[in-house]
Amino acid sequence: MRVAIIGGGAAGFFSAIAVKNNYPYAEVTIFEKSKKLLSKVRISGGGRCNLTNALQSRKEFLAAYPRGKKLLKSAFNTFDNNDTIKWYESKGIPLIIQEDNCVFPKSQNSESITNILISEAKSKNIAIMTEHGISKISPHKEKIILEFTNQNIRPEFFDKVIVTTGGSPTKKGLKWIEDTGHKIIDPVPSLFTFNMPEEPIKKLMGIVIENTLVSLPGTKLSTTGPILITHWGMSGPAILKLSSLGAVILNEKKYHFKVKINWINRINTESINQDLTQIINTHPKKKLSNIKPFLLPERLWLFLLDKVGLAYDKKWNELGKKGINKIINILTNDLYRVSGKTTFKEEFVTCGGVSLESIDISTMQSKIVKNLYFAGEILDIDGITGGFNLQAAWTTGFVAGKLNS
Repeated sequence: MRVAIIGGGAAGFFSAIAVKNNYPYAEVTIFEKSKKLLSKVRISGGGRCNLTNALQSRKEFLAAYPRGKKLLKSAFNTFDNNDTIKWYESKGIPLIIQEDNCVFPKSQNSESITNILISEAKSKNIAIMTEHGISKISPHKEKIILEFTNQNIRPEFFDKVIVTTGGSPTKKGLKWIEDTGHKIIDPVPSLFTFNMPEEPIKKLMGIVIENTLVSLPGTKLSTTGPILITHWGMSGPAILKLSSLGAVILNEKKYHFKVKINWINRINTESINQDLTQIINTHPKKKLSNIKPFLLPERLWLFLLDKVGLAYDKKWNELGKKGINKIINILTNDLYRVSGKTTFKEEFVTCGGVSLESIDISTMQSKIVKNLYFAGEILDIDGITGGFNLQAAWTTGFVAGKLNS
């Protein structure tokens, strides 16, 4: 049996290895269009490789995927995050789990992961062909013909093909798949930071606010977590999660929208009022600038005072009801205008791709072309930051590699 894997990324290598585990005598070849293998794995987690997430609640884990929950719910019964951890540890890769449940190799170097995948593939005699882009897939009786972008390479016949080419920035990049009859959901960016060229908060770059609530006015979308102020606007887990949840909506708005920040992740204004009143009663003569409520970073607190027009040297007992309301409002309903986006580090993630309507979710096989399978980000599946996208790649690759019909 000849099996082709189109794409030398996370899902490609994992599906190739799975095929050889299930069919040791199969002839398996990975075709990668570029010179580089596993490029996204190398840059994941800032080069440390956030290979999965250790979250144990299946419901919470699935909630990390704005798109693809139904397919992954089924696939995780076959191979989930715990299986990923066991798999890499069984290959001699020590792992560490951070407080936020992100899982990294103990080496803090993505090469620990890429090296073991390449080594595992070579040990199983999986052929790896770089600079072999595919231009066309054609079913022929029970086989599939692959044609290459380099016309000097002759077309080849395969018994099974798994497509793992990753996300495409445009629908045009997936036309070769669409031409086979598969429905393609327009790809749009799904993991990005917010540009705020007109917002003076940029001068606070470098500040991290640990526990925030971020939302998109006019929608039900909101996330919690840290925010990082950058020289272009805002980043950090809360922003990245919101970009993923709102990917389609924000694309429709052409990345011009308002974002609402609750700096203290509290919505009960009565309890906030009580805490501020406690400060007034305990430190009535202190200046506003001298006491930072709710453990806010000093520079942010002074910035917010400026924004609502409260003088630094004003005493707490001089605030009055109006002043207290100003503080409560800016802490819980602070609005910023976003005008554009920036890719998060070098991690380009898209939502969209091959519609799950075209896929048998129990096997990853195409409903359109027999013996054609899909895995990884080419599918209309994407997750928030934190190891979820790589987990989707490992899982779908593992399932596709069973080659079940």
